[in-house]
Amino acid sequence: MDVVLIHGMGRTPLSMLRLRHRLRRAGHRAILFGYSPTFETLDGATTRLVGRIERRTAGDYALVGHSLGSVIIRNALGRLRERPPVACCFLAPPMVACKAARFFSRFWLYRVVMGEMGQLLADEGFMARLPLPAVPTRVYAGTGGPRASWLPFGTAPNDVILSVAEATGRFAGSVVEVPAIHTFIMHSKPVAADIAGFLESTIQAG
Repeated sequence: MDVVLIHGMGRTPLSMLRLRHRLRRAGHRAILFGYSPTFETLDGATTRLVGRIERRTAGDYALVGHSLGSVIIRNALGRLRERPPVACCFLAPPMVACKAARFFSRFWLYRVVMGEMGQLLADEGFMARLPLPAVPTRVYAGTGGPRASWLPFGTAPNDVILSVAEATGRFAGSVVEVPAIHTFIMHSKPVAADIAGFLESTIQAG
């Protein structure tokens, strides 16, 4: 199956190379998609993603997004109604307006570097309006962050950037909690193996 991999904020397609390698070994054709929150808008990145899917995939395909990559996927769903993905996997996705984005959006450097997309992550109305996939979807929430009463997330499970609650939001589907931190969750071997198994089960069910 064709699998399009979309990296997270502050990362590049290089961050998805290890996951691509593991998915290829599992028999999938993994395709990287890159974007820059500094130099393009969410709609611009979404339009390019839809174009990449139309040009590079044949037959059934799946979408895998890390962090902000999952937001781009959700924003693209309305434009993919005629040919939707057969499955989606979200790695450490901000499913609601997250605490970290609300905090950092007050600073000019964040606003400049992370652009419109970074600001939208702090917008509760926008995040609530984003559609959820109508296809089999699995969320991977990291629990490798520190926990203590004096830390931002207190004793709640988190991945340093997102709490598990923020990474799941109103999502009522399959959630896998993994002992990983936000920035490197895509490098987790168990996550890659689970994605491969999830995609295989989706193919068999189809």
